[in-house]
Amino acid sequence: MTPFAIAGIQMNVAALHSNVEGMRQRLDIVMARFPWTQMVLFSELAQHGPLHRFAQPYDNEAIKQFCEDARRHKVWLIPGSFFEKADDGKVYNTSVVINPQGEIVISYRKMFPFRPYEVGVAAGSEFCVFDVPDVGRFGLSICYDIWFPETTRQLTSMGAEVLLHPVLTGTTDRDAELAIARSTAAQFQCYVVDVNGLGAGGVGRSCVIDPSANIMYQAAGQEEMFPIEIDLDQVRRQRETGMRGLGQVLKSFRDRPVDFPVYDRASGADAYLKTLGSLEMPTQGSEAGLRPGAELTQSPQPIEDVVEINDDAPESDSIADIRSKLASV
Repeated sequence: MTPFAIAGIQMNVAALHSNVEGMRQRLDIVMARFPWTQMVLFSELAQHGPLHRFAQPYDNEAIKQFCEDARRHKVWLIPGSFFEKADDGKVYNTSVVINPQGEIVISYRKMFPFRPYEVGVAAGSEFCVFDVPDVGRFGLSICYDIWFPETTRQLTSMGAEVLLHPVLTGTTDRDAELAIARSTAAQFQCYVVDVNGLGAGGVGRSCVIDPSANIMYQAAGQEEMFPIEIDLDQVRRQRETGMRGLGQVLKSFRDRPVDFPVYDRASGADAYLKTLGSLEMPTQGSEAGLRPGAELTQSPQPIEDVVEINDDAPESDSIADIRSKLASV
C-alpha cells in the first residue's frame, strides 16, 4: 500500500477582490483539523477570481506567501490558479506546484482556455508532471483541459498516476464535466481529484474518483474541506491486471496496431472539422449549424468590455451584483 492524503478545499471565490487571505486561512484550518494531510488543492482562479483585469506577474507576493505556508505546514500545495500577465503582455491561466520545503517545483499554463468565452487568454503548451518522493507521479491539468482526452493521455503516458484538476465551473455543463472526470479515471486508470469553487468560482460539487471510476467523495454546494487518503498501489495493480481484472487500457493503447491520421494536420483526415464555423460566441437567434450557410455574424465582446467596474465604488463580489451589471447592458 502506498497511501497519500490529499485535501481539496471548495471555497467561495470573489470576483472583485483578492481571495488569497481567505485561502491561507482555510489552509491553516485544514492543517489544524486534519494534520495528516500531505497535499492541498484549491480551485481554478481561486486566488484573484475569474476576471483577467486582475492578472498578476508570475513572481508575485501571493505566491511567495503560499510558498511560506507550504514550508510552515510541511505540505504540498497547489493554490488553484491565477491569471498570469507574462513579460510579452500575454495573459495565461497559470498554476504552480509548491513542495513542503516551500519551493516551486513546476508551473503549468492551461492548454485549453474555455473559448469562445475566455477571450484574451493565451494557451500554454507544456505538460505538467511531478514526483512526490517515495509516493508516485502526479499530473496537473486545469478545468477545460480534461474535455480533451489527449491531455490526460500525454500525462499518463509520462507516468502520472494521479490527475490534479482544479476547475471553475459555474455553468450548466457541470454534470457533463463530472461524467468526464469519471470516464477519465477509467480510461487512464488514475485517480482524479477535481476541485471546483463557489460563488464567482463555480457551483461546487467537487469530487475524488478512483481508478475504477468509483466516486470516493462528492461534495455538495457549500464550502467544504475534504481530505481523502488514496492508495497509489491501486493504480499500479490495475494498470497491470486491468479494471477488476478486465480491460488493460494503457497497455492496449501502447500495443495498438494503428496510428491516428487525425493528429497529422496535413493528412486531410480532419476535413470535416474544417467545415465547421469559426470559434465564436453564439448570438441571439443564431441558426448556425441548422441550415446551409448559416453562420455567426456578430463578434462577441469580452465580458470585461461589457461590465464596467468603477474602481472608486465600494467592492461587491456577489453573483447578484455581477448579474445586475450584465442585465443593465
